[in-house]
Amino acid sequence: MKLSAIVAAFLASALVSAPLLAQDKAKAKAKGGGGPMTFFVTSVGSGKGGDLGGLEGADAHCNELAKAAGSKLTNWKAYLSTTLPGGDAGVNARDRIGKGPWRNAKGVVVAKSVADLHSAKNNINKNTALDEKGQMIKGRGDKPNEHDMLTGSDPMGMFSTAGGDTTCGNWTKSGEGSAIVGHHDLQGLKDTRHMKSWNSSHGSAGCSQESLVKTGGAGYYYCFAAN
Repeated sequence: MKLSAIVAAFLASALVSAPLLAQDKAKAKAKGGGGPMTFFVTSVGSGKGGDLGGLEGADAHCNELAKAAGSKLTNWKAYLSTTLPGGDAGVNARDRIGKGPWRNAKGVVVAKSVADLHSAKNNINKNTALDEKGQMIKGRGDKPNEHDMLTGSDPMGMFSTAGGDTTCGNWTKSGEGSAIVGHHDLQGLKDTRHMKSWNSSHGSAGCSQESLVKTGGAGYYYCFAAN
């Protein structure tokens, strides 16, 4: 009799808890939790300023950091654009990163698609643009300020047609030149659209590590798992 009572109680508990467990999973999914990391900010740069070893070297750095953090994905791409001389078409950062959605190391969705990523629907800010270990990147007001993210891109994630060097020589220069950067914390000296842009705020003072630090950066950039 006692065994029958215990079994009956267990079955009743299971019937009650099953719907609750399903609800919890649904809520977690709605909040973006539960999925693997597919987006992060590099916790360290190349150490050579804007010289990342080109796109190939930048991608390799993304993959190395992701692997060290425990990611099993091997298709990481740096969110970087490049240009070609003579007006020929360069490489657009937005074309390198897949279709989305993308989640940070804590499972929070930062964008559901490429279109959302480059619109007001994106969820990139200081609280969500975390490094591969899930740690927050220093921003404006912190010491040191490291909110400048190398992108070489315009607000739509395409290579810039502004003229001059916008990519530190397609990510091979560590001296003279410049690169377009974005602000991961959406903060700047002025309350303007560019200062609040995660991917296209202003040009760096140069391409050396010292020059990137001078304008509020550390040579960090965004990495996305292409899908």
